[in-house]
Amino acid sequence: MRTTLTLDEDNAAKLRDEMARTGRGLKETVNARLRRGFEAPSEEDLATPFTVMPRAMAARPGIDLDDIGGVLDLLDGASHR
Repeated sequence: MRTTLTLDEDNAAKLRDEMARTGRGLKETVNARLRRGFEAPSEEDLATPFTVMPRAMAARPGIDLDDIGGVLDLLDGASHR
C-alpha cells in the first residue's frame, strides 16, 4: 500500500538513526517498527490484573518446620553450620 505519512521530528530522527545503524531503507525500517508495535501487548492487555491461583500447601510428612536446624540440614546439607 502506498501512502503519504507525516512524521513528528523526533520519530523521523529515530528512524534516520536506525536506518544508518542497520543499513536498511525507510520502507523496511518503518515496516519492522510497525510490526514490533503491533505485536507488543496492548494497553488493554496490560490493564488486565494479574491473579494468583491459590493452592493448599503443607510440609511433607516427617518434616518439622519448628526445627530450623533440621530444615536447613534438609535444604543445604549438614555443611551449612
